Amino acid sequence: MTDYALPNINFDLTGQVALVTGTTSGLGWRFARVLAKVGANVVITGRRKERLDELKAVIAQEGGTALPLVLDMTNNDDIVKVVQQAEDAFGTVTILVNNAGIPDAQRAHKMANEFIDKVFDTNLRGPFVLSCEVARRLIAAGKPGRMVNISSVGGFRYDGNGAALYSITKAGIARMTECLAVEWSRYNINVNAIAPGAFHSEMMDGMVSRMGDITRAFPRGRICDPAQLDSTLLYFCSPASDAVTGSIVKVDDGQGGR
Repeated sequence: MTDYALPNINFDLTGQVALVTGTTSGLGWRFARVLAKVGANVVITGRRKERLDELKAVIAQEGGTALPLVLDMTNNDDIVKVVQQAEDAFGTVTILVNNAGIPDAQRAHKMANEFIDKVFDTNLRGPFVLSCEVARRLIAAGKPGRMVNISSVGGFRYDGNGAALYSITKAGIARMTECLAVEWSRYNINVNAIAPGAFHSEMMDGMVSRMGDITRAFPRGRICDPAQLDSTLLYFCSPASDAVTGSIVKVDDGQGGR
């Protein structure tokens, strides 16, 4: 057999600067650890400082490097400041994982306008503003970049269970992914999305406590482990997906139907 190179089969992210939002729990906590484990300098963000400090210590124990920064995704000034702080510490952010999000868990007609604003700002407007801020700096520096937006299978179906606005904003994240991929492909910025199904997290635990055992409706009768998203995350962040942009991968264990 003739030997040949596999230049894009490489998950080593040494020298990359990754900014991950919503890292104080759930999927974001896992994403930050995974990216640090493969060599990226990781900027971990969220609203709870004590949880950020705890995550930094965990990553350090695992041999990685993390910078904890408090970030309110509803605040434009906060977003710009955090990107600047990340750049000052590690250099230009080359990987962005838009993971921050909050559920609504209310019927649409019962939601206060202030809460509607908070859900839109956290789940959709904030990620858009952050993506644009990171893209501006990548373009100015002439560097390629990778953006991974966390959508949800809930953005593609809605069962009337009191999470309409969550579904709407996650559908918006999917469309944002497609549009920004087109705009920024000329600058070698790849923009893709993961749409998870039910994975263990604080948000999912809250849903289960509210709704009861939801796994009975799932084909495999289970809630998935966040580690099962590792390979998809690394695919989008690494050379393996060099020619892939504007894609949305559903990782739902068959839960979402087709």
